[in-house]
Amino acid sequence: MAYVLKTLNSWFWWESLWIPANCTWADLEDHDGIVFPKPYQLYATIPYAFVMLMVRFLIERYIAIPLAKVLGIKNVTRVKPQPNAVLENYFRKCTKHPSQFEIQGLAKKCNWTVRLVEKWFRRRRNLEFPTMLQKFKEACWRFSFYLTSSIAGFIFLYDKPWFYDIWQVWVGYPFQSLLLSQYWYYMAEISFYWSLFFTLGTDIKRKDFTAHVIHHSAAIVLMACSWCSNYVRIGTLVMIVHDSADFWLESAKIFNYARWEKTCNVLFIIFSVVFFITRLILFPFWILRGTLYLSTYYSSTIVTAYFIFNGQLLILQGLHLYWGYFVLKILNKFLFVKVLKDDRSDEEEEDSLTDNEECTKNDSKNGCGLSRHQLLNNNH
Repeated sequence: MAYVLKTLNSWFWWESLWIPANCTWADLEDHDGIVFPKPYQLYATIPYAFVMLMVRFLIERYIAIPLAKVLGIKNVTRVKPQPNAVLENYFRKCTKHPSQFEIQGLAKKCNWTVRLVEKWFRRRRNLEFPTMLQKFKEACWRFSFYLTSSIAGFIFLYDKPWFYDIWQVWVGYPFQSLLLSQYWYYMAEISFYWSLFFTLGTDIKRKDFTAHVIHHSAAIVLMACSWCSNYVRIGTLVMIVHDSADFWLESAKIFNYARWEKTCNVLFIIFSVVFFITRLILFPFWILRGTLYLSTYYSSTIVTAYFIFNGQLLILQGLHLYWGYFVLKILNKFLFVKVLKDDRSDEEEEDSLTDNEECTKNDSKNGCGLSRHQLLNNNH
């Protein structure tokens, strides 16, 4: 078994997969003050991710919650529906949005009125939605990280020649020394996306949940691959191009939850402009041009890492087009309907019915399950 693992490890780190033909791993050992990125350093991103989660907790607890109180965002306690085994079973196994015909059948099954069944499903669906305070806390955390990362990225890159001339990312490759600023920039970004992975089950789920999973996976693989192959210069450019738009979006969300409509509108328009410039112009015509085309001038042999790296970048570009479609839809509604709403989010339903209605319980019926097929049969 040990021999098999050793063989697989040697295959995985085969030099022809990661670095040009004129180079070996021995050439990328630190020497004469020149430092190179090492794959084992990526292990540190896991404990750093838990540090990120601790920082998130502190920001949400001691900054976001007090700020929410100042802005008048309250943690509203939702009214729970009356316990009912039949309706709960139908809600979980059949549908959360029963038709009028199905509601009538459930009302007969439970010996309730139709209005009570409608109210039960409305309240039960509302329990699935995150509260405004939950949304606000998540937006505050992401805004804090993206803003900090964007500022730090600009400070790290503004005096670097490859920030202005994309050709410079390949000059001297792969013998480019790793800077301390690049090390911490990478560690912070990878750790952040690991932390997002760890909280996928608890964070707010929107309609583009699958796209987010793909994005986080592609981002981690992309950064890890670029680290192992010493594509660090181009990697830092990819990171700053992405983060520079995200903090505008999160700030727009913050003011949207606070009901500062005009401020939210201005911030979303700024985000839209920055998004289209960075994700749909700079990324494909600057970043992708530099990785797909210009890199071939500095290496006569194309290694496997080239395809992995560019494959992940193309996946990101596909996601940019997908999210760009949503941004255009929101802008279209804002410009022509004067409504600014995130189409990826579901809205909580109004609970207009009072609790004065009483129901007659039928213990024998409330204790059994009800499938969609059984419901239809019971109404013939």
